[in-house]
Amino acid sequence: MNFSKEIRTEIVITTAAGAAGATDITGTAVDTQGYDGVQFEVAFGPIVAGAATSIKVQGSDDDSTYADLAGTAQTVADDADNKVFYVDIVRPLHRYLKLIVARATQNATVGAALAHKYGPIKAPVTQVWMPIPADSFRLIPCKLSNSPCLSN
Repeated sequence: MNFSKEIRTEIVITTAAGAAGATDITGTAVDTQGYDGVQFEVAFGPIVAGAATSIKVQGSDDDSTYADLAGTAQTVADDADNKVFYVDIVRPLHRYLKLIVARATQNATVGAALAHKYGPIKAPVTQVWMPIPADSFRLIPCKLSNSPCLSN
């Protein structure tokens, strides 16, 4: 597999947006059209003891109304400093996806969050029609019978 041709990476939460804080962060929307899946990768920095932190993914068909995707929520322990968390969505049912990092009570730092779109769906090969010149083939007379046509 050629990694650079098979995977497209987008920054969905920047380092500036992920600065230490106790407020939720909503990542930018990822358009999954033309891809088999998306893996979200969240790199955490320092997390203060007692912080209530979690991640989840939301989906939308129209990029305006989003709903939580079942099975994507993960709790991030307050001692998970400098750890990376992943959520992999295979064959998404919604065209648009967003990563949500919920932070409360104490500061948690998000170094960055990436979305790796993978498995590009290949378009069918275009078939070119070309006429065959009449002088490029010849007809062979055949006898019809119960057996395959045989030339003389």
